[in-house]
Parts: sequence; structure tokens; C-alpha cells
Amino acid sequence: MSAAAVVPLTERPRPTVQPPAARAADTPLARARASRGWSQLQVIRSLLLLADHWGWLIASANSLKVQLSRWENGANEPSPTYQVLLCAVLRATPSELGFGRVDRPAVPIPGEDVAALADRVQSLETLVIQLSARLGSVVA
Repeated sequence: MSAAAVVPLTERPRPTVQPPAARAADTPLARARASRGWSQLQVIRSLLLLADHWGWLIASANSLKVQLSRWENGANEPSPTYQVLLCAVLRATPSELGFGRVDRPAVPIPGEDVAALADRVQSLETLVIQLSARLGSVVA
């Protein structure tokens, strides 16, 4: 078949305006991510790095992509493990991220006391700052 024989499927001209891009969900979690200027991929990478740093087992990056989208669209609420990780990564409280069960008692981490947990949160904040700086230098 020659190039001259290729016929477009339609004779209509192309639209002059591109349709609008998909908007981010309008939920507290999605707004918190957007306010940081992060993509979903950056949140997923941060979740994976933090979980690895803490020695926690979580889902794969591909599974997290689906889960994060569902959480941001309000289809599901993250489990307590992911709520802790998301709060730490996005540096927000559960209520700021729209997690509805903020009034339930905190689940203690076996073998951890409050001071040790505060130290871990502080080291996490330092890690997030370092990761943000690295991401900034890679993007620039």
C-alpha cells in the first residue's frame, strides 16, 4: 500500500482548542499533595522510602498508584498504616488530610514509647527535607 492510499478516518478539521486536562480530586488529601507541588509519583516514592527507612512493609509502587488515586478521590480511606505514612510524608495531621477517624484512640506501636516515637517523627521530618532538596535538584 502506498502512502497516497492512506485516507484519514474523518474529513472533519481538528478542534482548535484542546479539551481540559483531568483535574485533581477536590479532597483534603489531594489538596495537601497539590499544595506541596508534588505529583502522585513523588508521594508514592516518598511513601516507599519512608516505609523502607522505618522497616515497614507496604504495597508496591504500582499498587500504591491505584490506592493513592482511590484515597484522593474518596473511594476508600487509607488504613492506619498508610494514614501514619501519609501524615508524615505530607507533614499534616489526620484531620488536615481528611481522615475521618481522628477521634479514635491511637494504636500503640509495640515496643515504642512516646519519646521514641517523637524521635522517629523528628528523623522523618529531617529525611523529608533532605528528600525534597534532592528532588528539587533533580528537577532543576
